Amino acid sequence: MIYEMRIYSCVPGGLPALLQRFETTTLKIWERIGLRPAGFFTTLVGPSNHDLTYFLAWESLEERERLWNTFASDPEWVAARATHQEAHGEVVANIASSFLAPTAFSSVR
Repeated sequence: MIYEMRIYSCVPGGLPALLQRFETTTLKIWERIGLRPAGFFTTLVGPSNHDLTYFLAWESLEERERLWNTFASDPEWVAARATHQEAHGEVVANIASSFLAPTAFSSVR
């Protein structure tokens, strides 16, 4: 299993709108497409409390490429993102993504 860690750094005040979009829209689309979220986190203590950090589980980088492209071009997602952006403006200032492999002694495989 490969894990992708994505950090969405929001503009000040943008995090609540982003969390709402994930909860009401994004996760339903991911479930339909087959994306496997492994956890969502906000920062309690750290450099910025405007971040959403989440993990996705992938069988391979090829699966990630295929499913992420399916998601990115999904008509329901494209429409929902446009509607959200019209209502809230651009809430994400930056996205950082890393691909992680569990160690032999990791409790997460």
